[in-house]
Amino acid sequence: MELENLRIYNISMVLKEKIWNIVLKWNHLAVDTIGKQLIKSVDSIAANISEGFGRYHIKEIRHFCYFSRGSLFESKTWITKAYNRNLINSSSYNELSKELKDLGIKLNNYINTLGKNLPDRVEENELPYSISNDEFLTDIG
Repeated sequence: MELENLRIYNISMVLKEKIWNIVLKWNHLAVDTIGKQLIKSVDSIAANISEGFGRYHIKEIRHFCYFSRGSLFESKTWITKAYNRNLINSSSYNELSKELKDLGIKLNNYINTLGKNLPDRVEENELPYSISNDEFLTDIG
């Protein structure tokens, strides 16, 4: 399986670009105080998923997914602060909050499947690497 076929990775990549485009419209003070933190935390969701994906042992993969989940919760905090400081409207706040919540559910489900359908470690010569439950995969066809 390729990283780009992992649904949680793709969702987090789209979300980080959406938030980037929102923050670009803020004034300097807002960007410097909340915007940079929000961008770093939401970027870290995808970054930790990808770093874990490249690891050898299931425990390492899971470990980086926990970092990703922590960054997801941090992102929720920064979204709330942005809303409380009138940097985003209620519609954007609700939409982003829902997307983060949905991603969190998918990430938790992915974490729970790790090790159940894969060997304790991934060997390069073993095929396939895929998880039997394709809920986390994008449509490739």
